[in-house]
Amino acid sequence: MKIKKVNLNFDVEPFKMPLGFKGGYLTGAWQALVCAETENNYGIGIGTQSVLWSDADIFSSHSEAGGNALMFSVTEYAASILKGRDIENPITFLETYLEDIHSYAKKITGKENLRKTFTLNALVALDNALWVLYAKETGRQDFLEMIPSAYCESLNYKHSLVACIPLMSYAVPLKDIGKAIKDGFFTLKIKIGSDPDKDGNREKMLKWDTERIKSIHETFGDIPTPYTENGKLPYYFDANGRYDSKERLWQLIDFIESIGALDRVIIMEEPFPEEFEVDVSEFPVRIVADESAHTDEDIVKRKQMGYKGVALKPIAKTLSMTLKIIKEAERSGMDYFCADLTVIPPLLEWNKNLASRLKPLPGLKIPVVESNGHQHYRDWEKLIQRHPYPDAEWVVPVDGIFHLTDDFYEKSGGIFEVSEYYKEKVKM
Repeated sequence: MKIKKVNLNFDVEPFKMPLGFKGGYLTGAWQALVCAETENNYGIGIGTQSVLWSDADIFSSHSEAGGNALMFSVTEYAASILKGRDIENPITFLETYLEDIHSYAKKITGKENLRKTFTLNALVALDNALWVLYAKETGRQDFLEMIPSAYCESLNYKHSLVACIPLMSYAVPLKDIGKAIKDGFFTLKIKIGSDPDKDGNREKMLKWDTERIKSIHETFGDIPTPYTENGKLPYYFDANGRYDSKERLWQLIDFIESIGALDRVIIMEEPFPEEFEVDVSEFPVRIVADESAHTDEDIVKRKQMGYKGVALKPIAKTLSMTLKIIKEAERSGMDYFCADLTVIPPLLEWNKNLASRLKPLPGLKIPVVESNGHQHYRDWEKLIQRHPYPDAEWVVPVDGIFHLTDDFYEKSGGIFEVSEYYKEKVKM
């Protein structure tokens, strides 16, 4: 398909309160918008930017707006490459031009070791626009049908129930965690690695983490759930690379075992910085890669280091790269699941389309998809109204569960359509 025109724009959506992780805080999120057009069709894609998640050094060395502007510049550069090109499909475009785009990103940020997740995050809106356009051009307006057959081997499920995982960041009080559990959310994603005094002291971090975990376990540990094999609430800890040694992680895990919570830990995500390349196979928990698994090539490396799973983020690393990651993870015998990037409702549907077709994590009876936008966006209800099907029963979770009906699958969650609001924002 030959790309005739490409238009870009962005929205800035504020949070209710600062969202804390990696020792930093976000006040909102830029939503990149891309419209790609051939002679006969167009596709509009949305992508939530997160500079803090994708490269914390860039975030800390710029203003929040400045970091986002750099990422959006990468999106714009990629769009300039795309315009006028004749491409086979979104995956081949990514494979052909990712290194060129990443080189540009390193140039404008001045960071030679820029993390590739920064560039991939910048490409989500463009990649989604290309998938929508590709589906229209090929007459395959169904999520699964549009995926090239070489990448469909692991997408052989069609779940009617997908659990929604909320995010418990540093500032979320126990009462709000309790409300989430009461509302049916049974898997808790708990951010660890806080910098309580903002002085980088790792001993203080560990103390904060242990106290946080202890208070959660003592308060909610006896609550049962029908969606796990052991009937207990599972814990999902995300350190975002904040632990600096195996010894310190062992201290954390030994503590978790001492309070009787080790069997609850289904995921320990990114305990170490990416550059801390050590074997983690000795730890008695499922250690999962996220930011360090930029590409399918990284999956091979992480498997060799003892990582047991990977967090899939088509909404943060592009659907194209995610399909390549799934293929390699399956070949390597690693577990996988869909995680969030605090995305808005129309973008969440890309995650749900993928999550609903994946095998559940070991220990869980149903698959999961993280979604924390409802916790953080100030104008969440307004954002829901910008979904192409705002009143569909599968748009919001009920009792912590997304109920995916035949209508969801028939419409592919609405990913091939877009509200008038976003059309106006990025109209051709």
